[in-house]
Amino acid sequence: MQLSRRTLLTILPASALLAVAAPLRAQAAARPTATTTGTATTTASATTTAGANHAALLANTVAIFAGTAESNARPEVAAKLAALTSTARTRLAALDGAGAGELFKGVALGTSDANLNTSYQYLYEIALATRTPGPAASDLRENTSVQRRVIDGLALLHDTYYGDQSKGYYGNWFHWEIGISASVSKTLVLLKDELAAYKPDLTATYLASMDAYLRNGKDGDVDLDSRFHTGANLADITTNRILQGAVTGDDARVVKAVADQLTVYATVDPYHPRHGVTDGFYADGSFIQHDSVAYTGSYGKVLLTRAVQTVKILQDTDYLDTAGATATATGTGTGTGDLVAVVQGWVADGFAPLIFEGWMMEVVKGRGVSRTATGYTDVAVVVEAVVDLSGYTTGADATALQGYVKFVRQTSKAALDPAVFVSPVSVARYADILADTSVPARDLGDAESHTAFNAMDKTVHRRPGYAFALARSSDRISKYEYMSGENLMPWFQGDGAHYLYLAGQDQTQAFGIDYYTTVSPYRLAGVTAPVETRRTVPELYGTAWYDNPERGFTPSSESQNTYVYFPRGTNTLSGGARLGAYGAVALVLGDDVAYAAKRAGELPDDFVAYRNATATKSWFMLDDEIVVLAAGVGDAAGRAVTTTLDSRIAAASDAVTVTGRLRDGASWSGGGTAPGPVAWLRYADAGQGVSVGYVFLDGDGGGDRGGLPTAALDTVTRSRRLVRTANPDTPVTKRVFSLSVGQPAGARRLSMAHALVPNATEGQLKAYGAGHGRRGRGRGPLSVVANTTRVQAVAHRDLSLLAANTFTPGTHRADRLSIDGAASVILRTSRDGTLSVAVSDPTTERDSVSVTVRGRWLRAVSSDDGVRVRRVLGGTRIDVNTHQAHGASLTARLR
Repeated sequence: MQLSRRTLLTILPASALLAVAAPLRAQAAARPTATTTGTATTTASATTTAGANHAALLANTVAIFAGTAESNARPEVAAKLAALTSTARTRLAALDGAGAGELFKGVALGTSDANLNTSYQYLYEIALATRTPGPAASDLRENTSVQRRVIDGLALLHDTYYGDQSKGYYGNWFHWEIGISASVSKTLVLLKDELAAYKPDLTATYLASMDAYLRNGKDGDVDLDSRFHTGANLADITTNRILQGAVTGDDARVVKAVADQLTVYATVDPYHPRHGVTDGFYADGSFIQHDSVAYTGSYGKVLLTRAVQTVKILQDTDYLDTAGATATATGTGTGTGDLVAVVQGWVADGFAPLIFEGWMMEVVKGRGVSRTATGYTDVAVVVEAVVDLSGYTTGADATALQGYVKFVRQTSKAALDPAVFVSPVSVARYADILADTSVPARDLGDAESHTAFNAMDKTVHRRPGYAFALARSSDRISKYEYMSGENLMPWFQGDGAHYLYLAGQDQTQAFGIDYYTTVSPYRLAGVTAPVETRRTVPELYGTAWYDNPERGFTPSSESQNTYVYFPRGTNTLSGGARLGAYGAVALVLGDDVAYAAKRAGELPDDFVAYRNATATKSWFMLDDEIVVLAAGVGDAAGRAVTTTLDSRIAAASDAVTVTGRLRDGASWSGGGTAPGPVAWLRYADAGQGVSVGYVFLDGDGGGDRGGLPTAALDTVTRSRRLVRTANPDTPVTKRVFSLSVGQPAGARRLSMAHALVPNATEGQLKAYGAGHGRRGRGRGPLSVVANTTRVQAVAHRDLSLLAANTFTPGTHRADRLSIDGAASVILRTSRDGTLSVAVSDPTTERDSVSVTVRGRWLRAVSSDDGVRVRRVLGGTRIDVNTHQAHGASLTARLR
């Protein structure tokens, strides 16, 4: 399989970093520790080097969070400093007003791990304000009295609520192993000198307790074989331990933490996972956390932030440089530059395709889609990381990153307030980038692109006027994520749900929390669902999880993860091919593993599992259209089924119109089920200045085997708490447009075909032609070549493109293509007669795929490794080695 230069640049430094992790970890045993420093076993030079390293680590950490005298003197940073001070004063007031069982007013302690975590965070925020330099005098700056109040708070929390191991570790493991330790570790750094003067034993006391709470680790330290110590979680834990080692002079702790964190940067090989870990970034840019959740927009941005902070924390130390020197003999020398190169690859391949006009796409947020602040807020976190990363690059790399920062700001429909950045230094750097007229605003990717994130079952298709994101699932990737009362109704989010982002629109008015609040979970755009009422986990069991310890179901157990929090699908076919900026994607709907296990008698009687509908679907992503085919749509249990072609929301006051034509030429504007076969429909929101067209192709709009579509435009009011228990009980009112095809109970299976046309005008929709006929032949450029549960294919005349997905064993024919077994294939003919072919295995399980292009014999002009082209009777055969390709596309050019 041929890899792009960018992919190679990402993988090679990652491999170098991984190669030095083991020797670096071995060095930890020889490094001075807090208990051996000054003994005969510690050399003076090692002690001096370690001391200098620790001093740099501490100074770097304070600079990250509190800023420097230079950064904080900048006028652009004033708002950030004011926010830090205001937050600290609010926390001090809450400290003053605390009642019984509280350290801060309104934050009750004793039974709530979340409140204990919050209390530690509040103490950190006060401590931070005391260490923040600035041009104006502040009564908080270096205020010993305030710092001692924080230290007293630390002592009280430890003595009363945290130190007793027999009483701690209730609720969410994350608070005990990561969250509390993060706040405590940073506070220990900020108040290091005052702690030594006031309560010198408290730091060591806390380190002992924090180690003891690493219960999913080994001997109070990281365990790389633990499912809890992976990806973003591992980066968090190791960052905490780097700070702990620096503040106590425990160099062995620092060295091992750095070595452990380096393993996070290795590109995941799904066929040879290290320590059994599938969390992290993949060669195609995918990011997975929790073993099977597509999570770039949540845990991924946490990892990005932590990685860049690691670069900043390790600046002017020899930890990575020493690691590189140790590995020189093996040719795997590394340093900060390699770490920066890896993270830069993440930004370009993993994050940039998922950000549209400053908005993070829904398909990679997990349970975070139900939170009130996502989208633009998510991207602000990414922008800060890119701002800082650019400071560690030079030349074209620096220009590309800085240009991307400008591009996001220029295209975002929400003003990015740098006061939300973590670091005052980042605020100053951001201002410098925006002021640099020599750097042009530019995206990191092409305006026309297709990204197949097959490793996490997601697809993103971009054109200058829109972006289309598709959420899939399989036995490799979770259908959805529910947890902790978040994302309460997620059932169909991974079943082909799509999100069409239109240029120039404020995406909070189209998606985000209000989309999930007002659109029925059974009517998400693109979803085929049985007509039934499902209950949320709290409704089913009275708690935020299924509680049955005797059967292995506890809050963080593997059974809970597998069957409740983020169940995978039972289907194997989910993936597609990419040819340049075009894509073909296939999905066979399947039940989730909970239903399969329940049916097999493997789950308790009171465990509730739901059965899905059935459908075989394809998406062909072109320039002006996304063509959607569906076959075998129905329900094996005989239930009624609804397939939602699209759902969109608009403000209650927006002027939304729906116009269309039937195939007989009569007009139709929705408001119920169409009176006859439909040619096209157009949704327009004048308030947002956007529109979407729907062209009904062969077998749809009431054709041979399709059902008549129903268009509805309703005013819906619901509370945001409907989708997340922690959301405010805020009512939201939206105009909700829905275009769907319904099937009554017991109905025969349907096939459907339609095209989504972003930003369509009525004239454009008319040009597709009415009455495509049984073979899909009409006056427009599109034709449906096949639409069955065995093969689905379309042709686009103007693009000279033929694309097909096949789903079953055997030989399948689609126009001039003959395809062996399940595959995804795109064929395009250029003006000079050259044919370009892309082939992918959407099951990820086949060793090879064979495709024959019928007609005259064609020679290979170029091809990826693993592609063989040969002459056969009646055409040209292309044999593609898909063994362990993990759904990646392999291509050939023929003439």
